[in-house]
Amino acid sequence: MDNKDRMDKDLGFMLKYENVAWFEDGKVKILDRRVYPIETRYEICSNYKEVRDAIKNMVTQSAGPYTAAFMGMVLAAYEAKDFTEGKFIKHMNEAKLALANARETTSFRMAQVTQRAYDIAKDAIEKDLVPYEEIFKGALESLERRYSAINEVAKNLAKLMPDEGAIMTQCFGETIVGYMMLRAKELGKKIKVYCPETRPFLQGARLTASVLRSQGEDVTVITDNMGAWTMKEKNICLFTSAADSITKEGYVVNKVGTLQLAICAKYMGIPYFVTGIPDLGKSIDDISIEKRDPHEATSFMGKSHVMKGVKGFYPAFDVTPPELVSAVVTDRGVFAPYDLASYGNMGEVDYY
Repeated sequence: MDNKDRMDKDLGFMLKYENVAWFEDGKVKILDRRVYPIETRYEICSNYKEVRDAIKNMVTQSAGPYTAAFMGMVLAAYEAKDFTEGKFIKHMNEAKLALANARETTSFRMAQVTQRAYDIAKDAIEKDLVPYEEIFKGALESLERRYSAINEVAKNLAKLMPDEGAIMTQCFGETIVGYMMLRAKELGKKIKVYCPETRPFLQGARLTASVLRSQGEDVTVITDNMGAWTMKEKNICLFTSAADSITKEGYVVNKVGTLQLAICAKYMGIPYFVTGIPDLGKSIDDISIEKRDPHEATSFMGKSHVMKGVKGFYPAFDVTPPELVSAVVTDRGVFAPYDLASYGNMGEVDYY
């Protein structure tokens, strides 16, 4: 596939496929989003278990883990390229489960990624093809599908933006961040973006703001405790976030801090538009919130900033109920959070 024909061609540096996660020369390289843009560094993984650990340790975030998991399956097949068929299948099944469960809250979507890669591997064996080469092709096709779908989401979100004004984001929504502003510009809209920093890994400050600035946008970073006042003082007219999961009942699972901003937006009469593909096979009862190492809440860039004995608490995600969500913006249109069944009635989605 020629780079100029790819869906990532107009996006910022860190959204280029090779700068998310990439298999090459028997290894997977993953852009370390924990330090970007202060430092451009790649985690180099020599086996699928190292990819799993990189995902678990937040080397890549937002939708990055889905790409990393697919590339991890490529690497798993490469590791096992000289195995007997039985041993190969066993190895790939172990990789499929390990990568899918690297982070518990997103395991539902991750399992779809790794299962597709596993199926490609089995099909390659039956057709006497090279499994890791076929999985890599599948990974590129998956990236094209996902980026294309999110581009459609962005078109629908851009139509909801004011002709001129300020919006607020939350955390890092990956491709929607880049696409929504490209599509808004095409409509002649002049938008300023305010990004809460997103402690403790600063995805808003380092990732969202970097993508937007690299695309020439007017972007301002605020600390996480400034959301409500910024909404008031800067006349924020729209709040938007992506989601790690949108359940069939319309609950939004996203980076912790989304709920408080949704409450503020509701109080101030600001619409909250969540973007993404609904997980219609997932109920709110299926949600398990990942609890990360408390030390991550009491430290910054590897250095503790509290007195010895002070405890930390770090749930990685929170859940925003549908009554705080103005609409779910998808690739197929805009839906009320209580009416996501209508999305499903439009047919199955081949997304991952």
